[in-house]
Amino acid sequence: ILNSMVPEQDSSCQQGLYFQDGSRRVDYILTYQIKKSGAFRKQPTRHGDNACNRSTKKDQPLPSKKNDPEIGEQDLSMDYHEDDKRFRREEFEGNLLEAGLELEKDEDTKTYGIGFVKIHAPWNVLCREAEFMKLKMPTKKVYEVNHSHNFVEKINTFIHKITEPLHPNLEEKRISSVKHLSYPFSREKQHLFDLSDKDSFFDSKTRSTIVYEILKRITCTKAKYSMGITSLLANGVYNAAYPLHDVGYFTDSDSLAVFSAALLYEEWASYSVFYKYQPIDLIRKYFGEKIGLYFAWLGVYTQMLIPASLVGIIVFLYGCATVDDDIPSMEMCDDRINITMCPLCDRTCSYWKLSTACATARASHLFDNPATVFFSIFMALWAAMFMEHWKRRQMRLNYKWDLTGFEEEEDHPRAEYESRVMKKSMKKEHRKRKKHPEVVNEGTNKWKQTVETAMAGVKLTEKEKLTWRDRFPAYMTNAVMILFMIGLTFAIVFGVILYRISTAAALAMSSSPSTKSNVRVTVMATAVIINLVVILILDELYGYIARWLTLIEVPKTDKSFEERLIFKAFVLKFVNAFTPIMYVAFFKGRFIGRPGNYVYAFQSFRMEECAPGGCLMELCIQLSIIMLGKQLIQNNLFEIGIPKLKKLIRYFKSKRTSVPEEEHNKKLQCYEVDYYLEPFAGLTPEYMEMMIQFGFVTLFVASFPLAPLFALLNNIIEIRLDAKKFVAELRRPVAARAKDIGIWYNILRVVAKLAVIINAFVISFTSDFIPRLVYLYMYSTDGSMHGFINHTLSYFNVSDFKSGTEPIEPMELGYKVEICRFKDYREPPWSMNGYDISKQFWAVLAARLAFVIVFQNLVMIMSDFVDWMIPDIPKDISVQIHKEKVLMVELFMKEERGKLQMLENMIAKGKEPKSKE
Repeated sequence: ILNSMVPEQDSSCQQGLYFQDGSRRVDYILTYQIKKSGAFRKQPTRHGDNACNRSTKKDQPLPSKKNDPEIGEQDLSMDYHEDDKRFRREEFEGNLLEAGLELEKDEDTKTYGIGFVKIHAPWNVLCREAEFMKLKMPTKKVYEVNHSHNFVEKINTFIHKITEPLHPNLEEKRISSVKHLSYPFSREKQHLFDLSDKDSFFDSKTRSTIVYEILKRITCTKAKYSMGITSLLANGVYNAAYPLHDVGYFTDSDSLAVFSAALLYEEWASYSVFYKYQPIDLIRKYFGEKIGLYFAWLGVYTQMLIPASLVGIIVFLYGCATVDDDIPSMEMCDDRINITMCPLCDRTCSYWKLSTACATARASHLFDNPATVFFSIFMALWAAMFMEHWKRRQMRLNYKWDLTGFEEEEDHPRAEYESRVMKKSMKKEHRKRKKHPEVVNEGTNKWKQTVETAMAGVKLTEKEKLTWRDRFPAYMTNAVMILFMIGLTFAIVFGVILYRISTAAALAMSSSPSTKSNVRVTVMATAVIINLVVILILDELYGYIARWLTLIEVPKTDKSFEERLIFKAFVLKFVNAFTPIMYVAFFKGRFIGRPGNYVYAFQSFRMEECAPGGCLMELCIQLSIIMLGKQLIQNNLFEIGIPKLKKLIRYFKSKRTSVPEEEHNKKLQCYEVDYYLEPFAGLTPEYMEMMIQFGFVTLFVASFPLAPLFALLNNIIEIRLDAKKFVAELRRPVAARAKDIGIWYNILRVVAKLAVIINAFVISFTSDFIPRLVYLYMYSTDGSMHGFINHTLSYFNVSDFKSGTEPIEPMELGYKVEICRFKDYREPPWSMNGYDISKQFWAVLAARLAFVIVFQNLVMIMSDFVDWMIPDIPKDISVQIHKEKVLMVELFMKEERGKLQMLENMIAKGKEPKSKE
């Protein structure tokens, strides 16, 4: 299992998961660059010792400069920066020892030029930090979880039994009827907790989180005045800092148990279990609550796509079944109705028969039918149901993971923020010295103390902070750059429009009949591919630009940095993905003018028209290709290919590196294997691709009912891809606590609300649903759709063409054309107000606007009703939370009564000897 992760075993260090003594577990790893000559590395170590067993405890100081192999003879040739980094490491590691951590260095590894610092947190440090962090731990007190016996609970139990084969093969999958009462850890109340096995009381996830909090808090102030591990990593003092993956097997009592990573690989990251539920509790136990919530959300979203996919398939099949009964498309395909259409471009295009667009009209009916209106309403309610279902699922996980009373504390300030504040403080002091030099001279010691206090970092931020004036240039840069990037997206879309127009005109001049007949398909297909390539390129570019814009803002905390980055990246990527689709849906064919008076771009390019069947079919094609292309290329191939490519590059680099001969004979330790894995870059890319996909599924679902199906198929693969990436290709992330998915839920709500509005306009203005209703109830003579096509086409007298715009070959159809038709509601040329907007146009426009208002408000009200009807907290969970509070009060009352009884007994025993006297 996990062949790619399991290193060659070394029994002396137990695969690197433990210190050299084999008992102290490695909780965290720090790596740094060492510079030695090959001859120096060959020198034998003293007393038969090596770097792997050089262990350091609090009462055992770090090696001095004389004995440190990092200094030695190389001290003379080491440059200033390396010397400075070494001093900072010495100070930082000394401070870690003072904090109670235990360290062990290993410079004698197969990874040439890299030193490793193994960190172990002893029991007393774990207890102290767990109390500081208010970690909830299970107590000895257990209570029975009362499951209600109502109708809904019986249905849930029945469904659970049916889906039993779909659950992962874990011991934890059985629904337990008892639960340990949890309470924030306290050293004074250790008797409340089951400490019979102290080694397993704090699991590896909790231990690494505690160590990471210490690493962030411990300061390094003497050399270059750095702050914590984040600043040391940013300045290159350390190369990397990471907890280890749990890889391999261990024996527990008489049974063979498997480490979490290997179990996750078998039951989660394998493609053979794609049909099973995710082991969410095991994911949380190994990666922490924040990553656990992401995969829980992704699982809920994927499950909810199943009913949406089924309904979408039914709507599509309805269109297929009724296409032969659609009267407008039948009329369009009837050669007996000889309707001559006006040219699609100036000069090079000729007149054409409406019946040649038969295939387009029949294909449009697959997506432009009454069922799509129902599907749009269904998807709006589906989005509301999905978010309510997720809130309830999230609350259940909060209760199960003991996060009900969790409140996020303010993070440590980021290293960049500390550095910026430090510079600001030093400038103030410098100006003060220039302004009052005599004061500085008299109080030199006081000034020295002020500088030392300022350079301490943490104390400094309590006195100084960045104001909006400090960030104003960054805010202006952000505003200008975001507007510029949005403008760039619009410009590229406009460039693709010009490409479509010019290519259509060029292909129309071809002498090949097949080329002429397929002009529209060729132009549309190539333009969509160009749009897809541009979207993929700009997506990567906008990601880097959003990060740079966020960096120059210098947010104070990691949470603030993440939220600002998410907002910028989502805005840019959303505009990038949906601008070409918005053009086809709402702008193409809207501002083209009419024959004899067309609208031109740059006085040369005549704006393109929609197909006779409308733009909905083209919108469907555009949406499907961009959605599938992004999912296939960006979300899947990139996720598989880029990590493999990086591994290959690292392999060739290691081959080119000159390594001493004895290095080849050494065996890789676990911390070396993890060092070569990709660093964890956060959950933002994972959430971002799902948010864009959610937009594809909801925003234009009226034009593409199969979008939920393709999203479902993608997500089934995506879950296993992400699982394999997290378990086998990334360094283990530091577990982070979280009780919700944060700003992403607000983005979901915004997209869901926007979807209602966009679908209302798609149905009303892009499809022919409203014009058909207006014709059926206002203009049809027999109450049917017969004559609808003729009703939507206006007349044009070819003698009214402007000079130089008439067709070069007017007789291409074999007869002279005097009147041609075009799609619009205008007065005929023989009327008093020839070519003016007709009354039918205003009737259809009024109906369209009325539909938008009614549809939007009706769906919004229905969504709010669903939101109001479904409580955010399940009733059984609220009952259990209340029960936990009551049990906790009873537990403490019982403890207080025991203490009082003990005190009374002691007082009574003290009085007995006096009474006898």
